[in-house]
Amino acid sequence: MLLYLPLRSPVLATRCRAFRAPTTPIPLRPRPPARRSLPLPRQVKMAWEDMLHDHHPRSRQPPHVRQVVQTLKASVHQGDKGLPPSFSKNKEHLQVVLGTGDSPARGECSTKIGSPDLCGSVPSVSFDICLPQKARPIKLNPSLLQQNREKRKEREQAKISNQNMRLQPGMILLKNFLKHNDQVEIIGQCQRLGVGSGGFYQPGYEDGAKLSLQMMCLGKNWDPQTSLYEDIRRVDGTKAPQIPLHFKKLVEEAIQASHALVQQHTGSSHPVKAELPNMLPDLCIVNFYSNNGKLGLHQDKDESRESLDQGLPVVSFSLGDTADFLYGDSRDVNKANSVRLENGDVLIFGGQSRHIFHGVLRIHPGTAPKRLVEETLLRPGRLNLTFRQF
Repeated sequence: MLLYLPLRSPVLATRCRAFRAPTTPIPLRPRPPARRSLPLPRQVKMAWEDMLHDHHPRSRQPPHVRQVVQTLKASVHQGDKGLPPSFSKNKEHLQVVLGTGDSPARGECSTKIGSPDLCGSVPSVSFDICLPQKARPIKLNPSLLQQNREKRKEREQAKISNQNMRLQPGMILLKNFLKHNDQVEIIGQCQRLGVGSGGFYQPGYEDGAKLSLQMMCLGKNWDPQTSLYEDIRRVDGTKAPQIPLHFKKLVEEAIQASHALVQQHTGSSHPVKAELPNMLPDLCIVNFYSNNGKLGLHQDKDESRESLDQGLPVVSFSLGDTADFLYGDSRDVNKANSVRLENGDVLIFGGQSRHIFHGVLRIHPGTAPKRLVEETLLRPGRLNLTFRQF
């Protein structure tokens, strides 16, 4: 049974009057004015490119961005007078605002370990012994197994450090002499100096042949074509950087350790300095060998006659991958002796061994300590520093 009520029912009228909206409006909180954001450099750059390439416009830019672009456009035709006070008249600031576009040099210079901001001042031929920062892998916390392996490896290296060898009179090998912190410092300094003026380059000869390494000289430049030391490098007219004081201190400590080893093998009555004289380094040749790098047998005989006659030693630092080092009394490879130079080793030859033939037979890839590579981003290969006194 359905019950129909008339439209003018007093019940419905009462309910409608009960829920009638108030006649006076409720005041609303005023909306704060919208902030006008400054144009981003990317927005300005896109709008600027739209102005230069009208045939391929991008999406419409906000009014405040177009205003900045119009100001920049006016400055192109009327000089720098049209720039607002917030913009510097320096072109470098303008480049920061607009970006470098598709310049080939963009992205080539990045901040790396131990290196300053050298963008714009580094020659395009410079070689960086370290990988760029963007190549750094994500480093996870080592597992307990990896930690135990590292501790066991450190104990083994400590035992090896006691296995220093007197290879022959005047020739000493100090195993794992360079500590980890010293290695990081050496790599960082060589990387910083290597990408600057007078840094690494690939030496060659007049016939077009190139050496299988990258070279940098400290103190004085050595020319492989003329076999002479020069103040100015002939290939690019640059001066050699100075030897860092920390390097000289390590050389002094290595010679003192060599004297102690000679004394141990020969006895207290043997004149140690007669077998291995002291040396104050004022020259250093830094070579970086890639995985396929090598160096033929040769003699270091381009120093002064006084230095050669006294047998002042050559001190060699090895960092990175392991190398097979050859040495002997002749240039015959079949008659040469071989010894492995590992990361942190120091080799010294002077006195009777000053004029030995020596070279690098091969590099063993992947033998550099993982911790050192992760911390310094050293490229695969071997970094070698040889110190002498001219």
